[in-house]
Order: sequence, then structure tokens, then C-alpha cells
Amino acid sequence: MAARPHGCEQCGKAFAQASALAKHRRVHTGEKPYRCSVCAKAFALSSGLVLHKRTHTGERPHGCALCGKAFISSSHLALHLRSHTGERKYGCPACGKLFLQSSHLARHKAIHTGERRFKCQDCGKLFGRASHLATHRRVHTGERPFQCPQCEKAFTQKAGLVLHVRLHTGERPFQCNKCGKNFRSSAISAFEKHYLFLALHNMAHRR
Repeated sequence: MAARPHGCEQCGKAFAQASALAKHRRVHTGEKPYRCSVCAKAFALSSGLVLHKRTHTGERPHGCALCGKAFISSSHLALHLRSHTGERKYGCPACGKLFLQSSHLARHKAIHTGERRFKCQDCGKLFGRASHLATHRRVHTGERPFQCPQCEKAFTQKAGLVLHVRLHTGERPFQCNKCGKNFRSSAISAFEKHYLFLALHNMAHRR
């Protein structure tokens, strides 16, 4: 085994080269000397900046040989390939469900533990996912990022916009299996009102 004479004073991790130790120390110091000239986002490693720049340029040099989909990094391509091979090596110890990525497994585990580690700084409400917290924060900030292209009405969630757009298009994708009537939403309240109407209508005709 190669010698690793350069040890980190804070965590004890050792490296073969002093330059590698210097890069590692940024984990502890928070130093991010590599800054994007487009959006000013900063990175601890130059490799991180290189990958980030591709989000601006659109460069995706790592292509999937099976479907042609391209990615900004080889690691992203490796994750994608599992969708073709079906490999799911991250298993939940509680229920056995398998996942493509360790991050997906970590998110799933919160279902079993009930862990809600994402806290709203405004009201203290807790959430199991960062994305749920981000959506909730719009209650406080008033942000409505999903805007209708036809009337410019805006919504806090994409689902709200999807329902609204159907007012313009007339689309009613959900059908009643009793009479064939269509609805904009699959929400139970819409169907409850409809079934109540059918029940009252049938009762009136029986008299």
C-alpha cells in the first residue's frame, strides 16, 4: 500500500500528496476558490467548476450508447445506465425496496422513520424532503414560479398550473365510469359532487 504521509489535523484522513491534503482541507474551511464567471457560484475544486460550466454551455460529452441520451459527467452517465440494466443496488433494510441511487434510498427511509429534518425558518414546520420545504417556503415569500402562458396567472406549484391550463384547453382527462362524464381533475371532491348529483337524480326518478 502506498504511503500516505500527509494527514489532516481535523479528521485524520491521510493523503499521498500535500496538494491532495490542501484540497481536502477545503471541506473543513469551506473555502471555494473557483468561481463561475456566469452566475458567480463557487466551488472547492476546479473539476466542480468545469462540470458546472456545462450547465451554462449545454455541453454533454458523455453519451449513452443504448439510447443516445447525453450527460455532463461520467458519473451521471453511470447512474443513467442502471435504468437500462435494471441494477438497483441500494436496498431498504426495513421493507426491501431497491433503488438506483443512495440518495433515493435515504429519501425513502424517512417514510419508515418519520424523520422530518427540513425545518422552515419562518414558522418551524418540518418536512421530510427539501423539495417539500422549498414548495412550502413560497407560502411565506409569495413566490409563484409557475405562470400560465395564456393569461399570466401564476401558481406556487406546477400541479396548480396544469389544472388551470385545462380551463383554456378544455381538456378533461378523467372520466366517470358510471356515465362517461369527464373532469379536469381526479380530486375526490369533484367525483363526490358528481356522484351525489347522480344519486339525487336517480332518487328523484324513482318517486
